[in-house]
Amino acid sequence: YSWMYSPGADEFTKYRSPLVSRYASKEMAYNFSDRKKFTTWRKLWIYLAKAEKALGLPITDAQTLEMESHAEDIDFAMAAEEERKLRHDVMAHVHTFAHCCPTAAPIIHLGATSCYVGDNTDLIMLRDGFNILLPKLARVIDRLANFAESYADLPTLGFTHYQPAQLTTVGKRACLWLQDLVMDMRNLQRARDDLRFRGVKGTTGTQASFLQLFQGDHDKVEELDRMVTEMAGFKKAYLVTGQTYSRKVDIDCLSTLASLGATVHKICTDIRLLANLKEIEEPFEKEQIGSSAMPYKRNPMRAERCCSLARHLVALMADPLQTASVQWLERTLDDSANRRISLPESFLTADIILSTLQNITEGLVVYPKVIERHIRQELPFMATENIIMAMVKAGGNRQDCHEKIRVLSQEAAAVVKQEGGDNDLLARVQRDPYFTPILGQLDNLLDPKTFIGRAPQQVLRFLSEEVRPLLEPYKAKMDVKIELEL
Repeated sequence: YSWMYSPGADEFTKYRSPLVSRYASKEMAYNFSDRKKFTTWRKLWIYLAKAEKALGLPITDAQTLEMESHAEDIDFAMAAEEERKLRHDVMAHVHTFAHCCPTAAPIIHLGATSCYVGDNTDLIMLRDGFNILLPKLARVIDRLANFAESYADLPTLGFTHYQPAQLTTVGKRACLWLQDLVMDMRNLQRARDDLRFRGVKGTTGTQASFLQLFQGDHDKVEELDRMVTEMAGFKKAYLVTGQTYSRKVDIDCLSTLASLGATVHKICTDIRLLANLKEIEEPFEKEQIGSSAMPYKRNPMRAERCCSLARHLVALMADPLQTASVQWLERTLDDSANRRISLPESFLTADIILSTLQNITEGLVVYPKVIERHIRQELPFMATENIIMAMVKAGGNRQDCHEKIRVLSQEAAAVVKQEGGDNDLLARVQRDPYFTPILGQLDNLLDPKTFIGRAPQQVLRFLSEEVRPLLEPYKAKMDVKIELEL
């Protein structure tokens, strides 16, 4: 243990999680760091001592002031050595804190159990983690909303089953991505706002130790719980707990992050598919290398990174589900080691994919000419219904026209599929005397903008009614740009 904290330890001789060493933001990495964790433990001990003093226990100002003056100066090497001897992390830090606070030593952790600092700190980290993620998600939504608005009326091929379908617009497709992100935003906000504090509950949640400290005064025990909850920045505490807060809370939090992971994976998969078609590309640095063997390649590595990490984020959801299901009675310790991994990794992974997705959405490149060429290749087939209707209006027979179009379409399809040629259906229609009555209408019948329905109007309404209002609370944090260290 002491080796882990020794200043001379070589960081390259032991495993480092790439979530922190390679990807995560400084603020999220700090949120789940040992320093944040153990300084929060000390703050919680200070809150408890202050509240106990205010409610009449024999604790002095000198003791609380001493604790406050040493809240940040943690001797990690001493704590590691204490844990090696005691095999108990909380008591190791009680002893370490007491060493630098000899006057306060007798009242540190008074009446509390390990979960007073452990669980309450986890809840603070979860809350603060959501507060880090939400502005980042808001920025992704903002950038994608701007993109959707810019391309609200640019026609593009729609795809169902990854086969060409009716036209949509580039902006409307982006709104499909946005709709999922908006759901994620609401889910994350709700999960954060639903969090409560574990508070001051004792070893099995009955508050028996505190009732004894206050000589059976139930009102003082409830006031102690309320005061400490307020000091920690929470509006409410859970009214009932076992030794721990319900591990269903972890399910609630991590399920919103896993759902976000599913959203990001879908968005970035779409971007990768469109990059293959050369219709849309993620940003590509001037000196970036796509392949060590194929210098011409422009691989969508940011989107691929998002997909890779999103799978990890979704997979982490299994941990809290199983942990909550196997907790026995008031508590078992088999939750601890799992939660040390699953809780931080979920937030770190979500943080990384949002930062990467912001970088992508700030620099998406659209190639309208490529999109137009793909439309031209497919539009004649899609326009056949319009051609039939125009012929009927010009006095033709619907069934006769349908058969003519069917034969010409099959011939054009053979040219495309068997000969590798371009779609020449329009030229075949123009050469067939049967269609002479509508030849002057063909340009209008084949205008891509007549095939996109209400897509532009849907984009503008969706952005104004559902997207922009959701971003209002985050306006002050919208100007942060992401520069990825690749």
